Amino acid sequence: MKRRVIAFDLDNTLTDSKSPLVDEMADLLDRLLLRFQVCVISGGTFEQFQKQLLHGLKAAPDALRALHVMPTCGTRYYRFDIATRSWRLVYAEDLTDVQKTKIVAALTKGADALGYRGSRLWGRRSKTEAARSRFSALGQEAPIAETEAWDPDGGKKRKLRDYVAKLIPELGVRVGGSTSIDVTKHGIDKAYGINKLLVLLDAAKQDVIFVGDRLSKGGNDYPVKAMGVDCLAVSRWQDTALVIQTMLGVT
Repeated sequence: MKRRVIAFDLDNTLTDSKSPLVDEMADLLDRLLLRFQVCVISGGTFEQFQKQLLHGLKAAPDALRALHVMPTCGTRYYRFDIATRSWRLVYAEDLTDVQKTKIVAALTKGADALGYRGSRLWGRRSKTEAARSRFSALGQEAPIAETEAWDPDGGKKRKLRDYVAKLIPELGVRVGGSTSIDVTKHGIDKAYGINKLLVLLDAAKQDVIFVGDRLSKGGNDYPVKAMGVDCLAVSRWQDTALVIQTMLGVT
């Protein structure tokens, strides 16, 4: 079956966690954009996309039109505007100020109750944006080695998720990255974003392949698999590079 859309997670799929795109991956993505519609979807903000992904691409403006940027699991959607040579926000589905206040209070209470605020901190622990609030136990700028060691089996994150979800049942609380919990409106996950993309592109699930590192049940990529999209599991950007090379017919 001929595919139209190749979709990717960001952290530990296209880049190391919170790290910029390496030249090898940038080159492969630039070439992929000439043949497919390419989507990158993550729980991160657009600013994080800029630092990790967009600043590393060297594709021509016409090719960048084939890139669909979906921060915060698709609650925001950006396309490249050739006329202005900039990324244009197409839509945004943001939290209200009242919701943001309730989220911060719930995350703070949960972290205190479970003892998740006593660890060494790298950067801000909590960050609330337009469409999402994120609690990172070790801080937003924690080293990769520290984040991977903090909760290797995901048990701590699940406890915090369950605690906070009871305090704000009207909102969606889910496990994010290695040390983080994300809060958004209900029903917001990567399947939500991919479904939005299918409508925007007038595409079917069968037209898409999704590549991600957390496809097992409970992982933040799993909703895409559960909705019936064909998925490929990776654990680092080097795995993804091999996947793209295969798609391009490169040996």
